[in-house]
Amino acid sequence: MRVFVTGGSGQIGSTVIDLLLARGDAVVAIDNFATGRRDNLAPHERLTLVEGTIADAATVERLFSDFRPEVVVHTAASYKDPEDWATDALVNAAGTAIVAKACKAHRVGRLIYFQTALCYGTHPRQSPIRLDHPIDPVASSYAISKTAGEHYVQLSGVDWVTFRLANVIGPRNVSGPLPIFYGRLAKGQACFVTPARRDFCFAGDLAQVVLRAADGRGSGTYHFSTGRDVAIRDLYDAVVRAMKLNHRPEPELRPLGPDDAPTILLDPSRTVADFGAIDFTPLDEIARRAVERWSTAGVVGGYTHLKDARGEIKA
Repeated sequence: MRVFVTGGSGQIGSTVIDLLLARGDAVVAIDNFATGRRDNLAPHERLTLVEGTIADAATVERLFSDFRPEVVVHTAASYKDPEDWATDALVNAAGTAIVAKACKAHRVGRLIYFQTALCYGTHPRQSPIRLDHPIDPVASSYAISKTAGEHYVQLSGVDWVTFRLANVIGPRNVSGPLPIFYGRLAKGQACFVTPARRDFCFAGDLAQVVLRAADGRGSGTYHFSTGRDVAIRDLYDAVVRAMKLNHRPEPELRPLGPDDAPTILLDPSRTVADFGAIDFTPLDEIARRAVERWSTAGVVGGYTHLKDARGEIKA
């Protein structure tokens, strides 16, 4: 199969590409490397990696015309700077519109998209959140622009699947608490946690389900979630255990910030029904794999939309 992957050097994109190549598919990927790590992808005879942006309609059209993909896995997204609304809109909304329209023009068999759980807002009315929950993405530029992108995917008329994601983490993670905790602990710096709870999912588990979608299973909107949330402190403790620190540094406990959600827990029942059971990787194993990679290859990023955590990174 010929698969076009946007954001190919990002956490999700590169993990999906590894699985596609392992089973014999041909892949063309695009990435502007704003957040994607170049060392996430090794050279491969069936992989073409193009440095560029999905906001460049001419580049996207050329890649579609030359490669003629059967499936598009659209993981590219702007999320590095929560105050850079223009880039979020350009990449997540306009860029997705360009990709979706190219899929329509070139009769792509299936378009797979990834949406943030923040599309439901930071104070959802349900827990766990069902797929019939109202969309309310006004809490962040990222959520607003990703939701606009989802609408363009639906407008395209192409056979599409959207995965609304819980917190996807792993050794290629450059955003959120996992790389922040490791980066600070590796330098002997203190960390803080809040009472927030999250549903942490391994990127490799998501990639397995994406391949099922690429092969034609499912249709429409899904949650990718374990259906169980854990405290941020639990993730911190998992990182400490994985790093095998001689002491157990106690993190500072801070109250939730005004831009933080107490929990965003998604109901995965439709996903399990349509894609089958998912053997979710335990949190300690995710932390172990991340620490194993970062201890030799280094950690980068630590991007976050939370103002308190951004101050922590700069400290």
